[in-house]
Amino acid sequence: MSQLMENEVFKAFTTYAAIVTLKMILMGPVTVYFRFTRKSFINEEDVAWTSEEQKKKLLKTHPDVERARRCHYNDLENIIPFFFIGLLYALSGPELSSALLHFRIFTAVRIFHSFAYILVLPQPSRALSYFLGMLVTFSMAYSLLSKVFFL
Repeated sequence: MSQLMENEVFKAFTTYAAIVTLKMILMGPVTVYFRFTRKSFINEEDVAWTSEEQKKKLLKTHPDVERARRCHYNDLENIIPFFFIGLLYALSGPELSSALLHFRIFTAVRIFHSFAYILVLPQPSRALSYFLGMLVTFSMAYSLLSKVFFL
């Protein structure tokens, strides 16, 4: 493990993987924030302290809550594959400059994607950030597979 931590590419990967993982984790509290501020709950036990009439008002969906949930779900769809592909890519010995470019672009577009989703920025901002992040992951996968199959 100490040898890995001396590898500049691996250190870069762990840094950027930690950043996007923390960003993904923070989407949970963002969703909770919208649930409380928009008074939108989905489980009976979340509103057990209220009257039956209040429960009917509080047990509902709200577009802002659903937007935060979809943003979080989108993170799960993209950050988890980045983590696994990125780890294998980092261990495959890429050039530091290439690795940094991949890791930085992915991190930047995922953070931007969340802001575009939550703040409802006009399209194609969110779509472009999504596809650019996917392109980065595919690029790392291609590089990795080309090293495995075309040594």
